[in-house]
Amino acid sequence: MSDALMLEGIEKVYNRGEPGEIEVLKGADVAIRAGEVVALVAPSGAGKSTLLHIAGLLDTPSAGRVMISGEDVSDLGDRRRTALRRSKIGFIYQFHHLLPEFTALENIVLPQLANGVTQSEARTRAEMLLDRVGVAPRAAHRPAELSGGEQQRVAFCRALANGPALLLADEPTGNLDPDTSDRVFDTLMQLVSETGLSALIATHNVALAERMDRVVKLDAGRIVTSK
Repeated sequence: MSDALMLEGIEKVYNRGEPGEIEVLKGADVAIRAGEVVALVAPSGAGKSTLLHIAGLLDTPSAGRVMISGEDVSDLGDRRRTALRRSKIGFIYQFHHLLPEFTALENIVLPQLANGVTQSEARTRAEMLLDRVGVAPRAAHRPAELSGGEQQRVAFCRALANGPALLLADEPTGNLDPDTSDRVFDTLMQLVSETGLSALIATHNVALAERMDRVVKLDAGRIVTSK
C-alpha cells in the first residue's frame, strides 16, 4: 500500500537568486502511512506552515516531490490541484476561519456543495458530524455565538465534510485554553481514528504530540528526528 503522503527532498526558496533570498525548506523528507497520525514539531519560524501548505497543494516547492496516495502531484495544474484539495485533503488551522455570516451547519454544508454533493446529502452529513462532536444543538448558531472550543469543533467537521483521506492541521488547538485544548484534541483524535484518516498535525504542545503515532521534528529546513 502506498503512503498517504510522501514529501521527498522538499525545498522552498523565496526570491531565488536575489540578494534577499530566503531558504525556508532545505530538503525536507517525510512519509505518512495510511491511517497514521504524525505530529510535526517545530520551533517558530522553522517552516512548518510552509511544509503543510506544500503538502496540501496550497503552495509549490522550489524543488522536490509531493506524492499523495502514490500519485506524484508536484507539477499538476491549478484545476487538478483544486480538485485534489477538495476531494482528498482536509485542513484545520489554529484559528477556525469559519464564514461569519453562515451558521455552523451551513459552514459544513458549503464545501460539500462546492464538491458536487446535493443539498440534502450535504445537510445530512453536516448534521451527523456536528452530532458526533457534540455541537448539534448549536447547529443554527453563527460562529460569533459559539465558544472557542465549539468553533474549532465546527472547523473539524468542515475539514472532514468531503471525506478526505489526508488531514493537515496547523496548531489546531493553539488558540484554546489548556482544558479546552485537551477536550478538543480528544475529539479530533476520535474522529481521525473512526474515519481511518492519515494526519499530519503541527503542534508546539509536546504532551499532545506524544499522544500521536509518531513525532517528527522540523529544524533548519529539514526533518531532523523521527520516532
